[in-house]
Amino acid sequence: MTNTTVTLPVLARWPGLGAWNLYFLAKFLLVALGMLDFQALPNLLFAAFLLIPLPGKWLRIARQLAALPIGIALFYQDTWLPPFSRLLAQPGVLDFSWNYLLELLGRFINWNLMGALALLLVGYLYLRHWLRLSTLSLLGLGWLAVGGLPSLGFTAGQAPGTVTTSPAAQAQATAVADNATLHGWLEQFFASERERVTAFPAMNAEEQPFDLLVINICSLAWDDLSAVGLRDNPLLSRLDVVFDQFNSATSYSGPAAIRVLRASCGQSSHAGLYQSAPEQCLLFQNLARLGFQSNTLLNHSGRFDNFIGDITQQHMPQPGLRNTDFPRALVGFDGSPIASDLDVLRRWWGQRKGTPAEHVSLFYNSISLHDGNRIVTADGGTRVADYATRANRLFGELGTFLDELERSGRRVVVAIVPEHGAALHGDRMQLSGMREIPTPSITHVPVGLKFIGMGQPARSEPLRVSAPTSYLALSELISRVYAGLGQQQALDVPSLLNDLPTTEQVAETSGAQVLNYQGRAYMRLQGQPDWQPIPEESR
Repeated sequence: MTNTTVTLPVLARWPGLGAWNLYFLAKFLLVALGMLDFQALPNLLFAAFLLIPLPGKWLRIARQLAALPIGIALFYQDTWLPPFSRLLAQPGVLDFSWNYLLELLGRFINWNLMGALALLLVGYLYLRHWLRLSTLSLLGLGWLAVGGLPSLGFTAGQAPGTVTTSPAAQAQATAVADNATLHGWLEQFFASERERVTAFPAMNAEEQPFDLLVINICSLAWDDLSAVGLRDNPLLSRLDVVFDQFNSATSYSGPAAIRVLRASCGQSSHAGLYQSAPEQCLLFQNLARLGFQSNTLLNHSGRFDNFIGDITQQHMPQPGLRNTDFPRALVGFDGSPIASDLDVLRRWWGQRKGTPAEHVSLFYNSISLHDGNRIVTADGGTRVADYATRANRLFGELGTFLDELERSGRRVVVAIVPEHGAALHGDRMQLSGMREIPTPSITHVPVGLKFIGMGQPARSEPLRVSAPTSYLALSELISRVYAGLGQQQALDVPSLLNDLPTTEQVAETSGAQVLNYQGRAYMRLQGQPDWQPIPEESR
């Protein structure tokens, strides 16, 4: 009897995934940790590409070479990160100092994740001799394709930075949140905002003179304060009014400053910020018509990303003082000197008291809290300073400045208006400190006002504005303050807070749009037609 051996044709020999099993197992781990936005179809197609039998050694080698860039691109696509082109478009990234670039590089490393992946590698190297891991990988892909793997990540409800839409807006926004609905809602929002404007009163000869100081602080959000245990801090506690749900509408400094200076009209689109605005939209021009002398002040050079150009294009004067007129308190993320907030404000106030003007308005911008800043040491060197250290110093200096204003006996309105948050904790989509996507945790900022010399009673805590608001409410309140300061009258602040204009939560940068629809945040990135929900912990 003759023994015969049956040899299968080459095309019938189905290979396993080999080392690509580790690739898919790592993805399963990241999905389970809530760190990956897994897309089933592309991954199944990629696995099929790796499994199809090919005749000849060189074809199989060519497939492995082609699979490497495909696998890397697919992995990046599965993350929550924005398109790679948007990472390269971060404003002024080439101007960052080497210290800051090294700091950012370190944020890419998640040591807990590195440990988990190391354990996965050891497990793979051991089990591959005992189990057919390709079968497990394919079963896992099939399971994920039907949504079978629950996330072990965050399951909390609405994050602290999430702003809830008003009841009226929720009643109107009842359609399903598909692309057409969200696009139409956004168009309607901007159309409505174009019709809104603050009606400033006529000049009143009997109005009691006062000064307005707008202190515009970079990198300060409620989320940041919570992250470092400073949500209840002495500076905010001594204010007369605090806006609990104020939306900065952007996550970058230049657009934020423009929005403050154009506060007297409804919210513009990001593109609209770089078009000429009607005079009635410019807050400081409205004040100038009431007799206020406009001033600009920075504790930095204003050169980064042409910040000073964004300000002066809104008909604001050049800064009256230079940052180089003062000793360095900090060195910026770009290596430039940053002056102490108290030094700058104190010197300006001394000059202001020597001028005969009855009304002065000041726009002051501080970058003391910007990511990557370093504190100057006694020997002239620098050292890293965490956010809490710099925030406590800023709050202390502003508190001292308020004390000096109160001792002066003059009437002053101080408005603290942060630009945006610092993104201290980061999220699935962005590293800590990166703000390309203006999520609610970045744009939900603590805005407050202090009324000095206006007969305010002692308060145990500030009056709160709990409705969703933005810059138009600030402009309206300033207009009401002017109208309410009649001869020998104390300012009735509670009545001024009634029915301030509300604004739905919409935020933009040049690369992303974010809106709140039916109580949930959605985003759309530049170059992508579709809206997608923002993960809960990223809000």
